[in-house]
Amino acid sequence: MLKPKQLRQALTDSVPLLQRNPDGLNMFIDGGRIASTLASSLSFEYQYQLNIVVTDYGDDIDLVMVPLLAWLRKNQPDIMATEEKRRTGFTFKVDVLSDTLCDISIDLQLTERVIVKQEDDALHVTHVGENPLPDNVFRPGQLYVSGELVSEWQP
Repeated sequence: MLKPKQLRQALTDSVPLLQRNPDGLNMFIDGGRIASTLASSLSFEYQYQLNIVVTDYGDDIDLVMVPLLAWLRKNQPDIMATEEKRRTGFTFKVDVLSDTLCDISIDLQLTERVIVKQEDDALHVTHVGENPLPDNVFRPGQLYVSGELVSEWQP
């Protein structure tokens, strides 16, 4: 599975508090399953819930949510495509620890397609990315809060 590592990198690159304290970002895969058929190939899809926990977070929660939404738009766009997926695909909880700190728990329903092709006597595995967004979709790389630049990342 590639998406948890990619998302960890995206969040640590774009969230200022996680840049300073990457150990505050924890990830867990819950409820994973493999979707496969009796087709002639062994191709399959990972389907799982990724639980992201940001501990002792003291900044504006928007600084986590906006880069996460930007990542989802590129890497799991179907999570925003239907009412059902919007209701269940991205949920969160916040535990308020004090006046300045909280723990944020985010659950994402993710999928990853894997193509397995047989060539002669060998199997070749390729992870397939999501269909690209239309060309006319602008992908920003900066986040401003109240007019102040707080984060930059590579779109």
